[in-house]
Amino acid sequence: MKFLTISDLKEQAGEQAVAVSVDCELQSRSQRQTKGGKPYLVLTFADATGSFNLNAWSDAPMFEAASGMTDGTVLRLHAEWTQNQYGLNAGNIAWEQLDGDALEDFYAGDAKTAEKQRRDWEAIRTFCTSLKDPRLHALADHFIQDLGAKFRRAAAARKNHHARRGGLVEHVAQMMRTADVVCSAYPQLNRDLLITGVLFHDCGKLWENQYAEKGFAQGFSVHGEMLGHIPLGIELVNKLWRDVAEGPAAKGWLTLEPASETVRLHLLHLVASHHGEYQFGSPTLPRTPEAIALHHIDNLDAKLEMMKDAYAQANQLADGIYEKQFPLPANLVEPLPAFDAPPAIAKSSGTGELF
Repeated sequence: MKFLTISDLKEQAGEQAVAVSVDCELQSRSQRQTKGGKPYLVLTFADATGSFNLNAWSDAPMFEAASGMTDGTVLRLHAEWTQNQYGLNAGNIAWEQLDGDALEDFYAGDAKTAEKQRRDWEAIRTFCTSLKDPRLHALADHFIQDLGAKFRRAAAARKNHHARRGGLVEHVAQMMRTADVVCSAYPQLNRDLLITGVLFHDCGKLWENQYAEKGFAQGFSVHGEMLGHIPLGIELVNKLWRDVAEGPAAKGWLTLEPASETVRLHLLHLVASHHGEYQFGSPTLPRTPEAIALHHIDNLDAKLEMMKDAYAQANQLADGIYEKQFPLPANLVEPLPAFDAPPAIAKSSGTGELF
C-alpha cells in the first residue's frame, strides 16, 4: 500500500476509492450525536501538510479505539479513501500506532513543505533587512530575534488557508512579495510601512494558531480564544515598540520625520484594519492607502491559496468544472493556461502587425 501526505491524499482521493496509507497525528476528538441519539466521534488528524476530519461511528472499531487514545497519538491509517464536498471518507480502515524511527520520520515532516518554508523564511528576513526606516527596521529585527521560532511554528488559520504548521510564514512571505510589486506599481505607497504591516498583521496568531515545539496538532490558548489575533497583535506591536524605544539607538530617532509616534500609530492601524470590515473582526476600517493595500493583498493571497487547494481536492462536475468548496462562493472553472507561442509564430511576431 502506498504512503501519502495529507495534502497528496486530498489531491488523489475522489469519487473512486484509492487504497493508500497516511501517517497523521490525532489532533482532537469531539463527541457528537446522530439525529437518532447515537454517539459518534469527529476525529481531526494532521501532518506537516494539512489536516482532515473523520467520523467514527459508535458501531465501528475506530470509535472504541479512538476513545482510548490521547491527543497527539501518531497513527498510520490504511484505508480505501474517497472524497466529496464534505471532506475525506475512509472505507475498510485499519490503523497502527507509530513508534521508533517511523515516529521520528513523521515528526521530521514533509521535505517539500519544509524546504518551501525555509525559502519563505529567508525571504521574510531579506525583506525586513531592506527596510530603510530605522524604527521599523529595529522593530522587525526585534520581533524576528525574540519570536522567530514561535513565528515559524504558527499557522495562518485554523482552516481554509495555510492551515498547517509554518503556514503563517508561507502566507507572510507571499504577501511581502506581492506588496513589493504593488509598491513598484504605486510608488506613492510607503513601502517600509506596508512591508512591516504585512509582517505584523497576523502576529497575534502566534497565540491563536500555535503549535507545540514538536508535532502537527494545532493547539488552543485562552488568550487566542478570549482576545483573537487582532487585539493580540496590537498589544504585541505596542510591547515591541516600547522595547526598541528604550534602546540606545532610539536617541537618534527624536528628530526623524515623520515622528515616531505617528509611525507607530500608522502601523497599529494596519494591524487593526486588515480584515477590512467590522463584520469580519476589524475594530476599525482601512483609512490609509497602505491599509487598503494590505487588506486586499491579504485577501488575495488567502483566496488564491483556497482556490489552489480546491482545484487539487474538488471533484469534477463536468469537463473543466469543479465542485464548490467552502468558503469560496461558487463552483470553480478550470483556469486558462498561459499562451505558449509555437516557434513559427514567435519568430514572425516582430512585424508589429495584428493580422
